[in-house]
Amino acid sequence: MGISKNLCNLFCIFLFTKNLSATETCPTKTCGNSSIRFPFRLQGQQPQNCGFPGFDLTCTNHSAALKLPNSGTFFVRNINYAMQQIQMYDPENCLPRRILNFNLSGSPFLVPFYENFTFLNCPSDFARSRFTSIDCLSNSTTAVLATSSKSLADYINTSCSYITTLPVPGSLLVLQDDGFLSDLSQDLQLYWNTPNCEDCEMQGGTCGFADSMNQVIGCFSGPHQGNLSYSDGTALHVLRIISISIAIPIISCAIGFMLFICYLGGRHGGGTITPAVLPRPEAVTTGLDQSTIESYTKLVLGESKRLPGPNGITCPICLSDYCTKETIRCIPECKHCFHAECIDEWLRNNSTCPVCRNSPASSPSTQNPHVA
Repeated sequence: MGISKNLCNLFCIFLFTKNLSATETCPTKTCGNSSIRFPFRLQGQQPQNCGFPGFDLTCTNHSAALKLPNSGTFFVRNINYAMQQIQMYDPENCLPRRILNFNLSGSPFLVPFYENFTFLNCPSDFARSRFTSIDCLSNSTTAVLATSSKSLADYINTSCSYITTLPVPGSLLVLQDDGFLSDLSQDLQLYWNTPNCEDCEMQGGTCGFADSMNQVIGCFSGPHQGNLSYSDGTALHVLRIISISIAIPIISCAIGFMLFICYLGGRHGGGTITPAVLPRPEAVTTGLDQSTIESYTKLVLGESKRLPGPNGITCPICLSDYCTKETIRCIPECKHCFHAECIDEWLRNNSTCPVCRNSPASSPSTQNPHVA
């Protein structure tokens, strides 16, 4: 009987604590033009458990700012929660200088694809009359150029000095007619895979922690405790009073019910109550099935190595140049192509194109691979 009462007391304490923690809220905040909610968290304005690790933002000069561990701070232009993309820019308006030392290691963010570019330092009178230079890296005596063409880089290298060759994020690639990068004034676009809230957002739900201690993500229909917003402290105070008024009778009834069950258990020999065992949730596969992947067009590169659609000479996934007789697979809707083994592995775990992030639909089965 004594053990049953102790168990009942522990359960009641747990139930009471659980209901109190459920009343904690994660209000949506605004900084500049950005609405800040899960998985992002505005430091100093939202509790720690309102954001996913690595998604902390600060509000600086009326702009949301994200600090990447190895690349410094960028200002946020826009956050697309449904597509899981963030658009950023350099607060000093010289993104090319940041790209020279760009490193996403230690952060949850990714770049859809890169392309290698060679950066050269040339005499101003030689370069500016013929080629497109990157203005914020250049001055009155020298001009900095960047090209993805090895032959073009070798051609002008006799008059210029080599700086470096590095991968440039795809969102910045705006080539001029002369084959050189423009001033890289485009915004930097990154995306994230974890936490995965795409399906929840697409269905009109709101994403948040179902269990913040174990980082379990839940999808909630209607207003979720992680997405409530208040215009001022008065509204929050009123809501708390209403919540407590509703919660106290529910908690009291639950405590009384548990005490009654424990009392009955004590009268019948101190029997214990066996909790129901819930079935383990099935693993959710986020990628495409093999038959759908196999239905996408495959081709074998010929001597010309010519690809259909908006594709370059490099596989956006492994960053290796295509070679003759390699097997290529193309996604039919967006026409983006990749090494067959690279895109097959990607689509088994992801349901979107790695370049444009669009979701491909099933296509009719194709014939044997043909030569490009």
